[in-house]
Amino acid sequence: MRHGRWRFLLGALVPALVLHVVFVLSPYAQAFYLSLTDWTGVSGEAHYVGAGNYARLGGDSLFLDAVRNNAVMLVVVPLATIALGLGLASLLRTRRGAAGYQIVYFFPQLLSLVVIGVLWSFVYNPNTGLLNSGLRAVGLGFLAKSWLAEPGLALAAVMAVLIWSSVGFYVVLFRAAIDGIPPELYEAALLDGAGGWTTFRRLTLPLVRETVQVAFVYLGIAALDGFAVVQVMTVGPGGPDGATEVIGLSLYRNAFTYGRFGYASAMGVALFFATLTLAVLALRAGRSSRVELA
Repeated sequence: MRHGRWRFLLGALVPALVLHVVFVLSPYAQAFYLSLTDWTGVSGEAHYVGAGNYARLGGDSLFLDAVRNNAVMLVVVPLATIALGLGLASLLRTRRGAAGYQIVYFFPQLLSLVVIGVLWSFVYNPNTGLLNSGLRAVGLGFLAKSWLAEPGLALAAVMAVLIWSSVGFYVVLFRAAIDGIPPELYEAALLDGAGGWTTFRRLTLPLVRETVQVAFVYLGIAALDGFAVVQVMTVGPGGPDGATEVIGLSLYRNAFTYGRFGYASAMGVALFFATLTLAVLALRAGRSSRVELA
């Protein structure tokens, strides 16, 4: 090491850097280039069109529907998942048999999103689905709906599936963060007469803020995707009337159905920068609110 330190470092780092450039950075660069062309995906030629593909995005009504739906998901899915995850994790802190509950909550993580989408498609079936059948069984048949066929309900039904599939993981994550808080702080809060909500708001939440911040980034990325669940569950897919259209689905359709790989690459680049912006803003916002234990 004393005589061949740089040789050792280069030998250890260069292969990893080469693989990263070839398999990560190179596809990004190709996508950026293709977004400036009219490549069809099969032709040997790609004509340069400049920013023409990006200009088309602003006039594509279906793509704008996808942006709107992803924006709604970006707000609802992370907030609802984090709220449920934190609430359940806080309740488990003082409950016996908490490990068993965590296993139950975590179970959806063992299933792929495709399997989850198929299962919930059966649940939402208007005629034989578990949801409508359960409503009818308890005398609430008037609430039975065609959950995935009504424009006003379809996106909410999809978001409910995303939240259900994600919350178990964040229960385990938040429970681990809460377990890292010294119990003496909770004892002091109890002696001061703080109730459950006050303890959660003034003690638990500030001390797990960094974990919540990381969770928001990951959930935001998932909300900006949503392709697998929408592809499996919805009519069209993306319907009805574009009510569940997402950017990933528009990208897939333009590339593999219409043969507009250049235009699809422009959508991918737009999604890339949206995701990058979300991550940067979320991480920067958490810096000023960091709480440290003395």
